[in-house]
Amino acid sequence: MKQLTSIEEMKQFVQQPGKHLLFKHSTTCPISAKAHEEVVGFVDESGISAAIVLVIEDRPVSNRIAEDFGIKHESPQIFLLEDGNVRWNTSHWKITKAALMEAVKA
Repeated sequence: MKQLTSIEEMKQFVQQPGKHLLFKHSTTCPISAKAHEEVVGFVDESGISAAIVLVIEDRPVSNRIAEDFGIKHESPQIFLLEDGNVRWNTSHWKITKAALMEAVKA
């Protein structure tokens, strides 16, 4: 999973064609740690392209995602992107391999 540390990197990732995941992760939150495990497991099994933004370390990137997508910031939070648009998103305990599988299949 690629770590995005700049707004430019984030914009380039979002604009990629096809489906990919963008995960906002807090390195200090146990809920986020569990969500991270689920996302990594899903990415490893599915091979889908994914990127991570560390919300504390890279706050400007995290804030810009909320602004650009028009979706209130939460952490952890994941977005399914397709051709530059958010197709699905969820947060906290709802970030599971099963939920990701359903979202990607839809």
